Amino acid sequence: MPETGNRSDPFLGFRFEVRLDDLSVGGFSECTGMQVETEVHDYPEGGLNTHVRKFVTRTKQSNITLKRGIVDRVLWDWHFDIARGEMHFRNGAIIVRDPSGSRVTMEWHFRQAFPCKWVGPELNAAQNNVAIETLELCHQGLERRH
Repeated sequence: MPETGNRSDPFLGFRFEVRLDDLSVGGFSECTGMQVETEVHDYPEGGLNTHVRKFVTRTKQSNITLKRGIVDRVLWDWHFDIARGEMHFRNGAIIVRDPSGSRVTMEWHFRQAFPCKWVGPELNAAQNNVAIETLELCHQGLERRH
């Protein structure tokens, strides 16, 4: 019999941190693109008219997109080095904490990441928005550890 008052609420997505090996990059306001998709090959077998057989082929992952208010040039410099042919792969982690920030509730690790796209801020003298930079990371795999 279940205990009274024992409940499991969905995890909240607002208290997270992103770590990138040796880079001190500050906080991010948004992290998207944590997606893994397994491709499937449909095989219409001759004489089998009730269904199509499905076979797993390969798994691919989406790029991770990070957004933050610009505070320094660390991310720009990393992307600029890649654009000049100086490859610096970094491993990283995306960590989600409970609302108090004391306990890790989810954790994903990605490996051999490098910036494949950098987007600068949208500047407008008629507004007072924070200057946001966007960095898109290509990587070689996403693994959930917690």
